[in-house]
Amino acid sequence: MTAPRVEIDLAKVHHNARTLVERLAPHGIAVTGVTKATLGSPAVATELLRAGVRGLGDSRVENLEALRRAGVSAPLTLIRSPMPSQIARVVAAANVSCNTELEVIRALSSAAGAQRLVHGIVLMVELGDLREGILPDDVEAVAREVGLLPNLALTGIGTNLACQSGVVPGADNMSELSGLVKAIETSLGLTLAIVSGGNSASLDWALSGAETGPVNDLRLGESILLGREPLHRRPIEGLHTDAFTVVAEVIESIRKPSEPWGQLAQTAFGARPARVGHGDIVQTIVAIGHQDTDPAGLQPPAGIEVLGASSDHLVLDAGRRLAPGTEVRFQPNYGALVRAMTSPFVTKAFAAARPRPAVTSPVGDAD
Repeated sequence: MTAPRVEIDLAKVHHNARTLVERLAPHGIAVTGVTKATLGSPAVATELLRAGVRGLGDSRVENLEALRRAGVSAPLTLIRSPMPSQIARVVAAANVSCNTELEVIRALSSAAGAQRLVHGIVLMVELGDLREGILPDDVEAVAREVGLLPNLALTGIGTNLACQSGVVPGADNMSELSGLVKAIETSLGLTLAIVSGGNSASLDWALSGAETGPVNDLRLGESILLGREPLHRRPIEGLHTDAFTVVAEVIESIRKPSEPWGQLAQTAFGARPARVGHGDIVQTIVAIGHQDTDPAGLQPPAGIEVLGASSDHLVLDAGRRLAPGTEVRFQPNYGALVRAMTSPFVTKAFAAARPRPAVTSPVGDAD
């Protein structure tokens, strides 16, 4: 099989999604399965839906369109604010979109009317992470105007934390979200169908036994795909952390000095990696680099150290010579996974979903 590639174990993806759906259900919280890290993969989307997610979310309209072309009929949500240049495509592909700008929402109303559709609006609220969101004092007024626009439905409100600034979801910011829900529902005389309490970073809060109030949805990507929570990247007990594996092929393995020589300046990607002299080493190169993934996000096998990377080369100290053609397997973090899945130079190899025994190791590699 060709390399570089990402090997995707769909059974492990299914298990992770099903486990989180079942753990959140007693708290009244459903899951929107986020496909953006997989380039809107229909195969992954199918497993998420089979596992019981309420719908699918993606940040790119192109991925939502790909899911529609593949025959996915589940509710689709655009989880990034729509670009004005893509408004008509958003309405055609997505049932719901997350929004912050009234100008964009008015354009969605017009596009939905032209397509004879009703488009759902989730208003995103800024609760401190300083990414997208309407300031809390302004949310009620925006919600009122959305309710007056034709061809739109005020579907809900949501928030996003721990992405831009690492703000932790907790009692204070989630209580503020709950208060906004109550105020909007009372003022406008309606019930919001969706109250989205954030992404995988909100799992600790949601499962802590805290009062979750009206929150009835989480948008989960990393926790399902990699079996880890994003706040500290700790494995989630009972989930697989190895559903995705990046595989790269050795193209050189030669004994060389461990330190460069000659006058040094910047590398192709800026700062020089630190290289500590240990005499000669067998330096091994695998055919993958910044153009394919995030090299800093690749965890090599035990006994192998990543020394540096360029566009197309990942330089390793494997401790011994590896013959050209040897494959080296890495566990990606979220950033490395996103870039590998979106690179046209990285093959995606799916292992068909099949029944698997229950996971017993909290690391997720028991089977």
